[in-house]
Amino acid sequence: MINLNTIRRNPKRFVKQSKTWFGSRGLLLYVLPFFLVLATIKAFVHGNLSGIIVNVGGYAAFLLAAQILRRGLQAENVYREKRVARAPKWPLKTLAAGIVALTTFAIAWLGAHHTFLVSIAFGGGALLGMALSYGFDPRAQKTVAGAHGYTIEEISTTIEAAENAILSIENANNKITNREFNTRIDRICETARHIVDEMEANPGTIRRARKFLLVYLDGANKVTNGYANTHLQADAIELEQNFRNVLDNIETVFKEQKDKLLEEDLFDLDVQIEVLAKQLQHEGIV
Repeated sequence: MINLNTIRRNPKRFVKQSKTWFGSRGLLLYVLPFFLVLATIKAFVHGNLSGIIVNVGGYAAFLLAAQILRRGLQAENVYREKRVARAPKWPLKTLAAGIVALTTFAIAWLGAHHTFLVSIAFGGGALLGMALSYGFDPRAQKTVAGAHGYTIEEISTTIEAAENAILSIENANNKITNREFNTRIDRICETARHIVDEMEANPGTIRRARKFLLVYLDGANKVTNGYANTHLQADAIELEQNFRNVLDNIETVFKEQKDKLLEEDLFDLDVQIEVLAKQLQHEGIV
């Protein structure tokens, strides 16, 4: 079920997810093999066991190819949205095209009883159609100038870890019913995303931002999830005030670190992280 509070607090993120979920690319492959259902019924009526096997197997193969294609398109979409990214691990679109080509060949040869060469032509046509309709998988790594010795793997891993932490904070925020806290946590996530965007556009900032994102952002993630999981069970007034104090600290430091990053100044996090950790333990948030 869709959480309406999530839509109100994160309208842009919700629209982006909706487009990804309900994108129409690749759905045609689920519809095209419907003729095999009719062919299966015809084979069943005539008692043609081999025809039933070929048609049912072909239909299942087309559905498998459609599912693989959709996953490949999703992976490609994620790849294209990022400025720094690894190529998709598996060539899913290419695999789907291969399955469609082989299945088309098999149906033409074993089901429709065309000659071997004609069946190959059908398979080749199906492969060409897949290539023209969906293309093949991106294989090149995406990077930008100024990586300062960091590999694509290091940059991508750092950014993905930060994005996962931000998403975890947002999911925890959806469980919190205090509108003041919702708004403040949204601001914290927005600031963190600005830092991630800056690091993605200029990987040279990883030297300054990596510790902040992987240590301090992790602390914000833990404290938000800790409050979300306990605020309905504990002393609400005391816990709310403790959490409010922690949010004061987190929000201030996030803004300071964003400003320092934009000023190309070194992050000075050690003392602040230690203070935050002690505060979280003292106030029993985590």
